Amino acid sequence: MSDLAIGLPPLSAVRAFEAAVRHGSFTLAAAELGMTQAAVSYQIKLLEERLGAPLFRRRPRGVILTEIGERLGDAVTDAFDGLRGAFAAVTETAEGVLSVQALPTFAANWLAPRLGLFQCANPSLAIRLVPQVSQRQPEVDDCDVVIRRGSGQWPGLEAHWLMTNEYTPLCGPGLFRHLGRAAQPADLVAVPHFGCPKAWTGWFAAAGAPTADTVSEARIDLVVQQFEVTAALAGNGAVMAQPAFFRRELNQGVLVQPFDVMLRDGQDYWLTYPTRRRNSRKIRLFRDWVLKEAREG
Repeated sequence: MSDLAIGLPPLSAVRAFEAAVRHGSFTLAAAELGMTQAAVSYQIKLLEERLGAPLFRRRPRGVILTEIGERLGDAVTDAFDGLRGAFAAVTETAEGVLSVQALPTFAANWLAPRLGLFQCANPSLAIRLVPQVSQRQPEVDDCDVVIRRGSGQWPGLEAHWLMTNEYTPLCGPGLFRHLGRAAQPADLVAVPHFGCPKAWTGWFAAAGAPTADTVSEARIDLVVQQFEVTAALAGNGAVMAQPAFFRRELNQGVLVQPFDVMLRDGQDYWLTYPTRRRNSRKIRLFRDWVLKEAREG
């Protein structure tokens, strides 16, 4: 009978045989595979019937390979060692790089300055930071984790709250001096505005300032908050932004927060990853670290 006619035996039987060969024991093979000793014995019996020859000699205190069992055992063990090596190499590569997708301003101003701490704590894990430049739903298949804004409810994703999305007008010190110490929120109506028009309208309403039609004429939306803050730093207007992302500039005085009124839109920042990958070691390491960083500010 040809090899093609014989075909390959069931993998479960081959797996039980390989474990029994390595351990020299049905009992130890069963413990490794999470099976009963009787189940291992049955799988090997199926293999022996398939081959038409015994593979083990059963003894009261164990089993001994027959001549055919030894020949087959060497080949099967080598094959499984090759498979283990291949899977280990793939797993090591996959688990050795963590890809993180985040909105550009969050990535550049909050996450990137902290990643060195994570790298020091996990030197064997490389980080690939991918900015999410599109306003559409970010893709999760190409990245291990995605830091996104929203309500925290996404089917198929684990979501961990990081921080509130709260914003207020920021401007350069020159514009702040021009407004004067007695400035009121309404004084910003006539100032060029960078940022989302809806956010400006909401903030003016929360601050009790009039939302005249002239406000919309002065609005400039550069999409990425980082670009808008850069424009404001040049003294060209005020930007609606999250102060938490610009602590350094605020502390240095190159950026000023004129008013204490903060606005929230319910679209907070969340760490997300596919539920099916929640047991990934690299994801768990990053999750625990970034949640701790977010709690500590």
